[in-house]
Amino acid sequence: MTAGDIATHDLTTAVRVRAEGDVDEESLAYLRTKPGAALGRPGLPPVSGEVRVTRTSAHHVEPPWSATAGIRVGGDHVAAHAREASARELAGRLQDRLRSRTERAAHRRDTARRTAAPPPWRGGPRQ
Repeated sequence: MTAGDIATHDLTTAVRVRAEGDVDEESLAYLRTKPGAALGRPGLPPVSGEVRVTRTSAHHVEPPWSATAGIRVGGDHVAAHAREASARELAGRLQDRLRSRTERAAHRRDTARRTAAPPPWRGGPRQ
């Protein structure tokens, strides 16, 4: 990793957080900080996407808070879902899931199989 590979991303415009249902401003502001904390590490390719937060008003729904994230990290698509009883628990769970899935995608990109030349049956040099 070189100094050119390390970049900070402005995640406030790259990742949108949308709310549906009865979501108060304080909870929404807290939920907006968590994707940036999970996706703002140096060395990641450009990040974009959205997080949808929903709070149901139905009393029969057990965990009323849910979140769905669809994030593009470079060329990889990272998806995370979470359901919790409160907004703070939901934010923590979503942050953990986004971080783990982003690390997995970054690791997969780093350890991808790469050969120096194509094999002979695909037109590579014969030995």
